[in-house]
Formats: sequence, C-alpha cells, structure tokens
Amino acid sequence: MPGVVTVIHPIKRDMPMTPKRRQKLAVILGALALAAVAVGLTLYALRANINLFYSPVQIALGDAPIERAIRAGGMVKEGSVVRDPQSLDVEFLVTDYVDELAVAYNGILPDLFREGQGVVVVGKLSTDGRFIADKVLARHDENYMPPEVSQALEDAGYSPADYQDQPVEAAKRE
Repeated sequence: MPGVVTVIHPIKRDMPMTPKRRQKLAVILGALALAAVAVGLTLYALRANINLFYSPVQIALGDAPIERAIRAGGMVKEGSVVRDPQSLDVEFLVTDYVDELAVAYNGILPDLFREGQGVVVVGKLSTDGRFIADKVLARHDENYMPPEVSQALEDAGYSPADYQDQPVEAAKRE
C-alpha cells in the first residue's frame, strides 16, 4: 500500500536487554575504562618528566616554579665560573644579557662548556633563587645555538650577531 510505513522492529522501552547486547555493552564499557586508565597513567608519567624552558628574565620575574624540574639557558658569563678544587662542585652565572641566574652544579662539565658560550641547564630552582643543576648541556659546535637559548636572547632584544664570539656582560635592567 502506498504511503503506509511498516515498522519491522518496534522499540520497546521496557524490553529487557538480551545477553548478547549485555555482553557487547560490557565489552564497550570495559574498553572505555581501560582507555581512561591508560590516558590517566600517561598524563601522570608525563607530568613528572616534562620540564619547561625558562630564560633568566622569566626566572627573575618569578614565572618559573620553585623546587620543580625545569630547563634554563643562556650564555655563561665571562669570569663567573668558580670551581671547588676539593670536589666536583662548580658555580657559574647564566645570562640572557638582561638578567643573570646563579647555577650550582656537582659533576663533570661537558668538554664543550666554556665561558661566553651557550648552555642549557636542567634542574630545580631553589627557594633562595639559585638554580641547582642536575645536567649541564653545552652547544656542540661554534655555530650552534640551542633553540631555547636563541629564542630567549631574541626575546631580550639581541640577534645572533650581537652575541657571537663576544664576551658576555649583563645589561642593566630598566
């Protein structure tokens, strides 16, 4: 008959769920629960391993978290490296030409670590404002500048020509 719609399987709200449907629903809900647990564990693991980059200016302004793993970088200030002859303790200043960051490190510095060169340090900022480094990463050739350091220097108003092969002296903050 034209114009007549035949409903083959009417939907009944009070129809009990069949065992097959119940099994499919259980599988889907189980998969969703496993996916949620996997995402949660991944985010928890990443939270402990993510360390953001901060320049000395950002640290001086208080943008960096205290007692949490971060990366900081800039240029090693000329004449600032102080080594303890009785241990592997080293202290030096990292600058972005606007602010300076005092870094304390206990360990062997990379062979390419030099005053006036770019460096990235990984560690924690202490409550007294010193950076306690766990790792010191030096640039690997005379033309390379870590992207984070390069960006921090550009943000401070310096171009690569301004700091290439020149001694580092911090500018005064306005």
